[in-house]
Amino acid sequence: MTVYEIVTDRIIKQMEKGIIPWHKPWHGGMAKFNRVSKKGYSVLNQLLLPFDGEYATLKQWNELGGKVKAGEKGNIVTYWNFINKTENQEDGSEKVKSFPILRYYTVFHISQVEGVEPLENINFANMEVESAEDVKNTYFERESCRLFVEKSDRAYYSPSFDEVHVPELNQFENSDEFYSTLFHEMTHSTGAAIRLDRLSSTAFFGNEDYSKEELVAEIGSAILSSVAGLNTEKTFNNSVAYLQSWLRVLKNDPRMIVSAASKAEKAVDYILYGIKEAA
Repeated sequence: MTVYEIVTDRIIKQMEKGIIPWHKPWHGGMAKFNRVSKKGYSVLNQLLLPFDGEYATLKQWNELGGKVKAGEKGNIVTYWNFINKTENQEDGSEKVKSFPILRYYTVFHISQVEGVEPLENINFANMEVESAEDVKNTYFERESCRLFVEKSDRAYYSPSFDEVHVPELNQFENSDEFYSTLFHEMTHSTGAAIRLDRLSSTAFFGNEDYSKEELVAEIGSAILSSVAGLNTEKTFNNSVAYLQSWLRVLKNDPRMIVSAASKAEKAVDYILYGIKEAA
């Protein structure tokens, strides 16, 4: 199996248990972090790792004086390894290009380890915001994108007019649902050419490009909702039909979840901080 297939298989197994991994709340994307570096894992690895808290490799735990309990199985953490390849150009010259290859290694959660106590007071304040309103206001005050909150039966982002449209707050069962819907459309808006240049002109309802962008917006909304402290358990759709729909999509394309998680992370960075890195 390729690394893409291994990753997708892990996600699919969670979904077959009724769990939508990208709807699990995490604290600013940093709930799962490496014990040694104190850095939170990427969004994709947040989806793959089963428990909040500290992880480390077998070697790292040993160096910290710990010992992985007998019979414990580790979890994979992915990373990009870049290789250089020389290509011949039309003018006869050579050009070295760098290509990313997805790799993984194995980590163990601190609950699987003896002889090491958990860290205390880990602060990931760089991802803190006071409220969902802060996320909304920060973005729309900075960007040229316009927000329309109106009496309506649909929410959407218009690339042609660079506009986000969402129904009024009182049309939702609770405010968390309003903001999660808003964050979904805000994530779409980061794909505009003047921002991360991610949206495909060939995307239409039901096709592959549309499904990929919807998954980016789904994950982006989940991250922003957690960053803003929303009650995600009551917000997201866990219906059988919803699960089956995404299972079909992921089974057809083992690279999709890897790509979507990466793009969603960049979209969130752009919404919160204005970091512009091509998706």
